[in-house]
Parts: sequence; structure tokens; C-alpha cells
Amino acid sequence: MSAEITKSYEPHDVEKKWYSAWMQARAFAAPAPKPGQETHTIVIPPPNVTGILHMGHALNNTLQDVLTRRARLEGKAACWIPGTDHAGIATQTMVEKHIKKTEGKTRYDLGREEFLKRVWAWRDEKGDLILRQLRELGCSCDWDRTHFTMDPGYSRAVITAFVKLYKQGLIYRGKRMVNWCPVSLTALSDEEVEMRPTKGHIYRVRYELVEPAPIPEIPEDARPLPPEAINDGRVTHIVLETTRPETIAADVAVAVHPDDPRYKTLIGKKVWRPLGERVQIAIIADAAVDPVFAAGALKVTPAHDKVDFDIGQRHKLPVIDSINADGTMNADAGPELAGLDRFVARKKSAEILAECGALIEAKPYENNVGYSQRAGVPIEPRLTWQWWLRYPRVEEAKQVVRDGTIKFHPERWTKVYLNWLENIQDWCISRQLWWGHRIPVWYRKGVDRDTLTPADLADSQKIHVSLDGPADPENWTQEDDVLDTWASSWLWPFATLGWPDADAMKAANYNTLYPTTTLATGADIIFFWVARMIMAGLEFTHEGEPLEKRIPFKHVYFNGIVRDKQGRKMSKSLGNSPDPLDLIHKYGADGLRFGLLQIAPLGQDVKFDEDRIEGGKNFCNKLWNACRFRQMSGEMSDNSSLDTILARLNPAQLDDDDHALLGALLDTMRVLERSFAEFEFATATQRLYSFFWNDFCDWYVEVAKTRVQDPAAKTHALAMQDLVIREFLLLFAPFAPFITEELWHLLGYGAANDLLQNTRLETATELGDILRKKDVLISDSATARVEKLQQTATLARQLKAEQSVAQKRDVKFLVLADDANWTALSSNAAKLARLVGAASIERAASEPALPAIVTPLGTLYLDTGVKVDADAERARLTKELAQLEKHIAGTQARLANEAFVSKAPPAVLEGAKKQLADQQTKKAELERLLKAL
Repeated sequence: MSAEITKSYEPHDVEKKWYSAWMQARAFAAPAPKPGQETHTIVIPPPNVTGILHMGHALNNTLQDVLTRRARLEGKAACWIPGTDHAGIATQTMVEKHIKKTEGKTRYDLGREEFLKRVWAWRDEKGDLILRQLRELGCSCDWDRTHFTMDPGYSRAVITAFVKLYKQGLIYRGKRMVNWCPVSLTALSDEEVEMRPTKGHIYRVRYELVEPAPIPEIPEDARPLPPEAINDGRVTHIVLETTRPETIAADVAVAVHPDDPRYKTLIGKKVWRPLGERVQIAIIADAAVDPVFAAGALKVTPAHDKVDFDIGQRHKLPVIDSINADGTMNADAGPELAGLDRFVARKKSAEILAECGALIEAKPYENNVGYSQRAGVPIEPRLTWQWWLRYPRVEEAKQVVRDGTIKFHPERWTKVYLNWLENIQDWCISRQLWWGHRIPVWYRKGVDRDTLTPADLADSQKIHVSLDGPADPENWTQEDDVLDTWASSWLWPFATLGWPDADAMKAANYNTLYPTTTLATGADIIFFWVARMIMAGLEFTHEGEPLEKRIPFKHVYFNGIVRDKQGRKMSKSLGNSPDPLDLIHKYGADGLRFGLLQIAPLGQDVKFDEDRIEGGKNFCNKLWNACRFRQMSGEMSDNSSLDTILARLNPAQLDDDDHALLGALLDTMRVLERSFAEFEFATATQRLYSFFWNDFCDWYVEVAKTRVQDPAAKTHALAMQDLVIREFLLLFAPFAPFITEELWHLLGYGAANDLLQNTRLETATELGDILRKKDVLISDSATARVEKLQQTATLARQLKAEQSVAQKRDVKFLVLADDANWTALSSNAAKLARLVGAASIERAASEPALPAIVTPLGTLYLDTGVKVDADAERARLTKELAQLEKHIAGTQARLANEAFVSKAPPAVLEGAKKQLADQQTKKAELERLLKAL
């Protein structure tokens, strides 16, 4: 006998109880796939080891859990692999701050080995917090498979990939311009730089010509020389504009466009550099200069700007680096600026230029400046030695997305992805950190790293690259740099399945679980991670096999960003980001999950509204109360299988409401099947809500109350409810796993140790076939009759609400209807009156002077016993008519659209035509009512 369902649902007790039970039963451990069994694999986007759960994590991981739990119910061998990322910059920065605060020391005081011990200790103490928090959300990861990107096996995979790519000539060392973070003291990839509009100044500066020159002949339609360039009838200065006057001491030339008539006669001449050591620098011609910007001249500072660096390379110019790694100015910036912070130096340089007459003006200016995504400070373009990767398998990576071998949801991200690959730049994979995978390169002691040539890098007597290092380590020094964090996580889909170790791969079921099924992630890391994983999968897995075996996943679902009601991205600094754990404690994990997915349309940003989370909790309460009401309505018979429930159904006792409910159930199952196939989770949740709240609770349970009182119909009526609740719990379980598991057992659907997930969820087609074999033949005409009754009930309640008598139950309805509609109404009048809260529903002999509403079964008139306000009634009907006319115009436009008519299935087309006819009939009735008034 089932336990009694308590009066109120207490989610915290249920959640704690069932998660413990699931863990004890190892319910989430991925089974070894049986022959022919479909697999379903997801790898979690590994959160930073420093991370704690935020709203973005809550949404993303709920989506993954829903997919995984649904796959289990569909009979697939489901595997969700969890883990964390070592997050090089973020973790090192956090530990460094802690050591500085508690011990007053830097990592250099400790040394590399001791510092890394501190990082590992921190990770062991606090590093898996977010994974523990995911359990509170109900996530059903295979926790035995938890990975960390610095684990020995995973680290081996990262180093293996580096060595392979190096030997293929795809990894090389080069001195190039990089994005440099002056706070983290490391290079960053382009994807780690965030462009932000920044207010500052643009400085208009004069560079004095060493020898004044005649004013050139300039065509009338050309831009003139700026007046500040001319003195006493001669050209005495070059005028240019810069946002960075602090770098002037590192200028090595002034560049102009070769075709600019203002400067053709000046090319090859020299100007005095106005800051730093007073030296002459040349005026050169380069097509990279924009003759339209400012005065058409450009200061060339190869050490501090990528465009300038490229110009310098073309003209073989020297390089002067005037900024230190930490963003302070060095001696090459001149004695007035040396030692100053770069922004302090900017202000100081402007003062010096003004004093010497070189500064014409400083104008307020806003431009896009690159910021370090991690440190939040402007980056510095910096010339340094780094390790670079030429991306592998680029053409194949385009092909698999272009041809749909990998599908993006929503599809629009395909174009963004392909565009990036068309313009891809080599990847700077080295980072000047200590926490991370140390690059497996060793230099022969005594070798000068700054002068190594490409030939030297290929000389095994000078450079050693391998998995395990040189046999004589005492003669070698390992590279200090570590790999970019993304250069480890791009291997995540297969390194978490044991690659490249054959024994580990076999133990992890690599051959059956790879490629993975779906990746759920944010579009903000489409380049950081998604594109790179695709290239890595194609490069390292199933060599020689077809593309579909080498891709890392078959689907990519890009969830939106969670924003506040004002559309702002959630952040701690704005104080607009609720803690998901607080919401779980307030509304329950199921309430949070269901509420979040209701407001998460495919690929669109989510405008968070706590009221919707409360709505998720209320829906769970509705489910709980409905199940409790069922338990109180009669004894619980054998619910242990679908067959035992169906055995209690009596096909001869099926009435219209039974047919309508079963039809709605099958339709709900079909909607969910389409929703999962198309990743439309909001559609799925809305349909579940509508079916259970409206079709089952508000209609069927109410109309069935009288049948439950009839001994002859009771068994059948309760079996109908047991059947529908059973199927609903299976459908709802992926979204709300805790409450469904609890009710599954309280209503006797599963044995004590038999978890809900072990039951196979039928498809709509399968359940329809099962019902037909039991002689349960769903009548479409019966369903249509009930739909009309339901619409009529809804409109009757609406009319009561509009007349401010929603709570009164002694009102009377009169109906003006033809014989067919009155027959349908009269046979259900008592039931309908009870549902809408009326004393009676009677047929009108003539048209009464009462408030009215048009329904599918005739025009309803509401008798409240109060005299009708004709003006108010006319205004109400006019408003309703205007709304209806808009709907009619929309339907007519659809039917007049050749694209819609030619492509729509016949059933959809007929439905639209019928809808138009019904709308026009209703319009005629509304016009008649208005005329009568």
C-alpha cells in the first residue's frame, strides 16, 4: 500500500532524500551500452575550479540535465561527464591575492615549486564547490567520471597533443605582437580581449621638420594641409593625432599614404621627435595609412601597436619598447616619464608637449579599447617571444558545420562560426604563468633563447620536445611558460574518455560514447571553445575514419544569457544577480528549473523574473495537490505497470471527456518529442503546464468528480486519472526530477527500489498503439466537442469577470443557439454550470437585453439580476470586435501568402481556413449584438 501524500509539499526534505537515494543507487553511472543500444553523451562545459554557481550555470546545467534524464527514459545509454577547468589566470590570481593578504609575499618570494603546492592545496580544499552545488540543482552527472584538466591522465593528453602538433610543424615559436595583460603579466589571445567603448582624449601634435619645405601643389578637390603645419609660407611641421602621447619616445618614423598629394614631396625627409631623446625620424610612405583620418599622418611605434609593427617590418624600422611588462614606463620613455604608470605618463606627456609648443589641442574622444577579460584593465600590444599554433583541420571544421554533420541550434550561429574560420589567425597558446600545463620544450643550457632561429628550433641538440623530457635533464632547462587554458579544454570531449591511453579509453567506453551527442553552452565561447573542440576532434580522434566519427559532438545548443528585467547582464557589481542556491531554498530546485526553462526560448537571452520561479513552485504544488486529491478520491489499485492500469479501463465507459483527455495527452507527448528534437525547451514546459493545469486539473478532474461517486464508473474514472498522472510524471521528470520521483513512489508506480528513470517512456505513437490494442479508440469528434465546451466555459468565466461577478455562483446564463449547439450544451448544462460557477444554463427564447459573449456553441447572456449599462456593454463589445478584426486580417494575410499556401501541410491549410470561417461567424454575431444595443 502506498504512503499517504501529505497536505503540503516540502521540497527541501524530498530533494535531500532523493538525491541521497540516487547517489546510493549509483543511478547516474553510465551503463555499458548493450549491442545496438543508442548512446547519449554530454560533456559538461567545465566550470572554473574557482567558480561558484550563478544563474548562467543554473540555466545551462538544467538544460543538460533535462536532455540526459530524457535520454534515460527513452532507453538510451546516457552519460553526462562532469569536471572542472584549472582556469590558469583566474586561479593563479586568486591564490596570489590570498598569499599577499595573509603572508605579505608574492609568488616570486615562494618560488615556482612552493607556489604550485599552495595552488594545489587551495584546489583540494575549495576547488569542487561548484560541482557540489550542482547536486542541489538535481544534476544527474556520472560523478565517478569527474575530471579536472590538471589531473595526471588529462595532463598527459594535453602534452601529447602539443608534441603531435609540434612534430607536424603546426606549433612554432616566434617573436610577434601579442595582447598583453599588465596585471596578470601574460599574453592573451584575441578572444580573451573584450572591446569596450572608452572615454579619453585624442591629442593633436606637431612634429617639426628638420628642414622646412616649400608648400606642395595640392589639387583643389584634395584635402589641404592643416594650417598648423605651415609657417612663413613654408611647411614646417607634420601634424598628426594620437590617443597615446606617452609612447612618442618610442616613435621611429612618421608614415603618410604614398598617394597623398599633401605629403609626396616630404617623403624621405625627417622630423624631430617631440618627446624623449631629441632625434630625427624619417617620413615614410605606406598604404596602411588612412589619408582621411585626422591630418593623414601616422606616428609609427612598432613596439606598441600591431599596425605600426607591420609597417615597421615592411620598412625594416628599429623597435623601441618604452613600456614595462607591468604597464609602467621605462628609461626609453625619457627621464620625465620613466617609472610612471602608463596612464599617469599619458597626462604628463601631454603637459610636456604643451610646454614645448608641440601640443595643438587635446579633444575629448571615445573609441573602442581592448580590455583583458580576466583582469578588467586595458591590454597593451607587446612584442614578445611566444608559442603559436597554426589551427589544424580548418577546412574540415567548416565542412562539418556547413553540411550539417554538426548542427547548431539556433542555426543562425552557423554563419558566425564560418565567418570566424574564414578569417582565422594563428593562436598564441603560451601564457606567462606558473599554474597550468608547462610547455614540454627544453632548451640546451647555454643557448640564448632570444636569438634562436627557425633552424635552431629544429635542431635537437638545442631544443628538445617530448612527453617525458630529455634523458639527461641536468643539461637542459624547461620552458617557463604554460599553455593557454583553452589549449587543454579543447580536448575535453575525448580526453575525458581516456584519450590517448588505450586502456583508459577502453575502460571509459570511448568507442561507443564518442562522438558525444549534444554540447550545451553559451554563444560567447563559440570561438574560444566550440570551434577549437571541433578542430581538435577532427585532428586527434579516429584517424582515417569518416568525418561523422571524428566530430566531437553532433549538436550544439547555444543557450541565451540570463539578464535582469531591464535587459542588463547579471553581475555582482550591479547587484542584480540572485544566488541560485537562495532561489532553491526559497522555491525548491524543481521550481527553479521549471521556472527558468519557461522563460528560455531557443537561443534567446533570458529576462529573469523571480515571479516565474515562484510560478514554477506553484506548478509543483498544483501537481502535488492533484496527486493527493487522486489518492483521497479512492483506493490505489495496482499501478506498478502500464498494463495493470490499462486493465482497469473499460472502453465501453469512455465518454467525451475521456477521449479529449487522452487525445490531449498524446498531443502533449508529440509536442515534447518535437521540442526535444528542435531544442525548444520553453515550448515543452509551456505545453506541460497547459496540459496538466488546464486539461487535467481544471477540466477533467472537475468533471470526473460525479463519476467517482458512481460505483459503476468509479474504477474506470480512477484508472483514467492513474494512467494520465503516470504518463505526465514521466514527461515532467526531466524538468522536475525530485517531485516526480517522490510522487512516482507515493502513487505506487514504482517498487521501493525501482527508480522512475528505469521506466521506459513510450512515444506518442507507441502509447496510441497500446491503447488501440486495449480497444481504447480515441474519437476525434468527441475531442472536438469537448474543446468547444472548454472554450465556452472559458468565455463564460471571462464574461463573469468583465461584469465583476467572478466569485458569484448564483448568476444565470441564457444561451441563444441553434438546435445542434443547444443539444450539445443541454446535455452538459449541469456540468458546465458547476465549472463556471452558475446556478443554471438555460436556452433563451428570444434575445435578452443582457451582457453577452459569443462562444463556439452560441451566444451566452449573463443574468446578474442587475440592470445592464448599455454604454459600458457597447464599449466592451466594440473593443472585442476590434481585436477580432485584427485576428481576421492576420489569418487572411497568411492565406493570401503564396509561400505559406504552397508549403503548409494540407491539415494546417484547412485549419487556417476553418479558423477564418469561425472568426467571420463570430464577427457577424458581435455586429448583430452591437446593432441590437
